[in-house]
Amino acid sequence: MDKNIITVEDPVEYRLRLIRQVQVNARAGVTFANGLRAILRQDPDIIMIGEIRDVETAEIAVQAALTGHFVFSTLHTNDAAGAIPRLIHMGVEPFLVASALEGIMAQRLARKICPQCRESYDPEPLLLENFHLDPAAGIKFWRGRGCEHCRGTGYKGRVAVMELVAMTPALRRLTLSKAPGDEIKEQARAEGAVFMEDDALEKVLAGVTSIEEMSRITGIKVDLAPAAPAEPVETGEPLLAPAAFEESPADERAVLAEKDVEEYQEKITHWLSR
Repeated sequence: MDKNIITVEDPVEYRLRLIRQVQVNARAGVTFANGLRAILRQDPDIIMIGEIRDVETAEIAVQAALTGHFVFSTLHTNDAAGAIPRLIHMGVEPFLVASALEGIMAQRLARKICPQCRESYDPEPLLLENFHLDPAAGIKFWRGRGCEHCRGTGYKGRVAVMELVAMTPALRRLTLSKAPGDEIKEQARAEGAVFMEDDALEKVLAGVTSIEEMSRITGIKVDLAPAAPAEPVETGEPLLAPAAFEESPADERAVLAEKDVEEYQEKITHWLSR
């Protein structure tokens, strides 16, 4: 291998051939930041940092990226666009983030529909309209009926739902201006980026996962069974006028509150005497 690849991980879960992996050990003084400093002395081509947890590690990672190293790392955010404000909030200067960052990928795992008991069904027209789909196109959704193969859950296995944001001049300008994540996401979408909800919907239409799983991992509320409007029940009694639901006068509310307090005191006294 003509590439020098070194990683700093906590923990090292898989040992990989031809890759030098460093295990974080805080008691021995081997942290992400200290390990990264030592790695840079080995002239690596590719560096993988298990996680950026503090500003010190973030700054060293950015400096490494600006000096010709290809740096990978992970960061805890809600989506890909949120990684930029997160780094700035940690203390990295916006001009450094704009210069060093090349791309951000976010992913979550969705359960796959069991292939043994998978069945199609016709979704509600209103549900299709919410996702800008034509109800007259004959679109089918899929779900798992539940069987012995999937232990009655309707799901078997998992699939990654991902989104990727590649840095562009417009996104770098937004980074320099400390724009919020929503604004960065809208700009990336305008430039053709595919986000997690888009990838999840494609997998729903392909029958890989269900609309319920899409709702769970993306946070998009899906009204799967819209309730029909309730019909008034005829009881023979006249309907109450709107004025009947107005608040009681102040003196009447005071009497009601006093009765509630007395009942509560009686209950406490009865409980203490038991």
